[in-house]
Amino acid sequence: MKNVIFSRYTKYIILGVILALMPTVQGLGLIRSQTVATFGTIIFYAIVALGLNVLLGYSGLISLGTAGFMGLGAYLAAFFSNTLELPFLLSLLISMIIPTIAGILVGLISLRTSGMVLAIATLTVAEVLRFKFSQWNAFTGGFSGARANFPSFFGLELDRDMTFIFLAICLVLLMIITDNYIHSSVGRAFLTMRVSEAAAQAMGINLLKYKLMAFALATAYAAMGGVLYAHFIGFVFPDVWNLLLSLQILAVIVIGGLKTIMGPIIGSIIVFGVPSIILNRLPVIGDVDGLAFVFTGVLIIVVILFYPNGLVHIATDIKRLFRKRKLEG
Repeated sequence: MKNVIFSRYTKYIILGVILALMPTVQGLGLIRSQTVATFGTIIFYAIVALGLNVLLGYSGLISLGTAGFMGLGAYLAAFFSNTLELPFLLSLLISMIIPTIAGILVGLISLRTSGMVLAIATLTVAEVLRFKFSQWNAFTGGFSGARANFPSFFGLELDRDMTFIFLAICLVLLMIITDNYIHSSVGRAFLTMRVSEAAAQAMGINLLKYKLMAFALATAYAAMGGVLYAHFIGFVFPDVWNLLLSLQILAVIVIGGLKTIMGPIIGSIIVFGVPSIILNRLPVIGDVDGLAFVFTGVLIIVVILFYPNGLVHIATDIKRLFRKRKLEG
């Protein structure tokens, strides 16, 4: 049993160590400061995508409101930590609880709707939130935005590099936690519900309980991603939390791989990392504003068409291909 758990968690821990070493590598001049900042972006979007993967990949419920809940978490964090000057950990907790409650209320919609109707309902909620972000000046700062500082807790005042390491730790912990409950009775209930709600009910699975749980988890992850966004980026603006961002996060889990834990980090690298780290630095492509994102869109289409199961499985498939050729040879 211990060996199984160790083998399941090793890849997450190795990933966390690699990410945590990036500021040190940057200090040695081997990578750019911008690359570390980009990977910070990759991390908190991967956390959000991990929650959406629980909702869509494991539970079969779709949401286009991810950006709205992420924005709500970001604004709450900025308000509680900077305006009210609450301790970071308390601000983090409250900034996750409030969106989670909202997510549970949205989850009630899923009891009577599904598919595109549910997607439009969640999109409507996100658009209402985005409108309020730009109008509620006392809370959000309106179009001027809200400011947040680097986190501080237990007497530690984190700088950018330490905040990046904190992000990496959060990602690894959430991956381990997610892996645990996906392999528990909760995960089995999600998967059964995804295949057939009628079969799930026949097996005694409470659809209300598990649908609300799925929405609560997805919203909590989105809110936490928003909190980390606010404290790492330092500013929160209303225009960020739009439909495009929700679709990008959806693309992250499709490209990385549905029903996987590692898929969101791989997909986040493709969607949010490749344009900044690689494409923007290439001749011609990097010289034209927005052209890098066009190539990213093409890459997404290619992956979906020719590798629909997600890039997380590519290493296994390559090994299988070499093994097959070896046997044939």
